[in-house]
Amino acid sequence: MWDYTDKVMEHFTNPKNVGKIEKADAVGEVGNISCGDALKLMLKVSNEGFITDAKFQTFGCASAIASSSALTEIIKGMHLDEAAKITNKNIVDYLGELPEEKIHCSVMGMEALEAAIANYRGETIEEDDDNDGEIICHCFGITDTKLYKVAREQSVLKAEDMKNYCKAGGACGCCLDKIQNIIDDVQNSKCEVTNEETTSDALTPVQIMLKVQEVIEKEIKPMLEQDGGGIQFINLIDNIVQVKLKGQCANCPSSQVTLKNTVQAKIQEFVKSGLIVQEV
Repeated sequence: MWDYTDKVMEHFTNPKNVGKIEKADAVGEVGNISCGDALKLMLKVSNEGFITDAKFQTFGCASAIASSSALTEIIKGMHLDEAAKITNKNIVDYLGELPEEKIHCSVMGMEALEAAIANYRGETIEEDDDNDGEIICHCFGITDTKLYKVAREQSVLKAEDMKNYCKAGGACGCCLDKIQNIIDDVQNSKCEVTNEETTSDALTPVQIMLKVQEVIEKEIKPMLEQDGGGIQFINLIDNIVQVKLKGQCANCPSSQVTLKNTVQAKIQEFVKSGLIVQEV
């Protein structure tokens, strides 16, 4: 049984805006029933560009239903320009939290919204190109084009985590090496861009966030997992690194000591002195 928040359960057991809009002004469809998840998002849009109504039909799990319900509640009343900035993180934040293995459901909501807005504007959406390229994950029919996109947008660092965003590698696992190669390519490209754009020793907030994520994944997380614990990067706000302790670390009476002497110390050592780690 997944550990769902009360907000997720509320939107699963009593989903909002389920149904169909006749003569919808915009329609976005993503996913594939054969892969286990599919979502159709319908919008009514005013002459001024505001979303006056939003409804959805979905085939999927509790997280897919809750994410779709939350998305429609978030965007109703928004102008399309504002709605276009909605990401899957906004959906997760609205619900309080989603299990890591179900993050792909919020991504599906984000992609359905992108598709609907593109449909309304008569634009060709990049998602149409996701099926082009070499199929890497044969279990779910996911191409390298899709994997490169997810790796860039979601800052995935480990092949095993890719399944949380698009299911790739979540079945037989034969494609994990190829997925990791794609992730490494994206990370190397980011480093090259960073080296070209950086004119001083000062790091931008984005560069700091990427380095913090890398240190957590490669230096800190393996140490905590040896004792049955874990850690998840949440956000970077100014000099505050927000994390969530998991497993044995979450209930350990010495968790604050771990945060200061292990997590914070490593981040200050490898990223930047002055960064403060805070549990949320």
